[in-house]
Amino acid sequence: MAITKTKEKTRRAKAAIPTQQYLDILEIRDDTVVLRDGTLRAVLLVSSINFSLKSEEEQNAVIQAYTEFLNTIDFPLQIVIQSRRLDIDHYLAELEQLEKQQTNELLQLQTRDYRQFVAELVQIADIMTKRFYVVVPYSPKVDRPARFFRRLFDVFSPTATIHLKQKQFETFRQELFKRVDNTTNALDAAGLKSIVVDTQSLIELYYNSYNPETARQQKLQAVDKVSLEDVSSIKEDERP
Repeated sequence: MAITKTKEKTRRAKAAIPTQQYLDILEIRDDTVVLRDGTLRAVLLVSSINFSLKSEEEQNAVIQAYTEFLNTIDFPLQIVIQSRRLDIDHYLAELEQLEKQQTNELLQLQTRDYRQFVAELVQIADIMTKRFYVVVPYSPKVDRPARFFRRLFDVFSPTATIHLKQKQFETFRQELFKRVDNTTNALDAAGLKSIVVDTQSLIELYYNSYNPETARQQKLQAVDKVSLEDVSSIKEDERP
């Protein structure tokens, strides 16, 4: 009986290990992804070009512009193409709200029919949408191991250590976004528009990437709307 209880406790302890432990991401803040190895990432959402519909001269111009873009960048980049099922929940919610606001019974009926038609069309046709991202990295130099007295100072002055880390993060982030500016300008010269993915969108991007099935059923709440009461209300068994 005691062995069974020990096995059960071991099983629960293994199940309690958070999923975040297996991810390379340490934190996401200030529109920046911080990895566990100390490197930083910024993500750009980039517009697309329908290459097939362009004439031969236009295609050659696009190829030339892309070649110049690659020659302009002197650091590694990651280009990611992500396919997702089209999400129109917000659009359907707006249509439903508009339907309730209609005072004309005929317009209300037409709005309802249109909303149902769009919802059924997306569900049956399984329409996909593509998004194009460019990931800009920055790898700061690895600091030397701290000496004994420096580690001792960190123990007795944690506030100073936190301030130092914050200041170091801001310095690294400035260097990262210098690369982001260079990349944005190079993309613009190639005829591609790009914007920096902000913190909330980054969290949603990685959440949808790591949890594609769950993301369809359970929408991610905005970070600025999460309160301490929401976290504390989670039952102990439900916590990761």
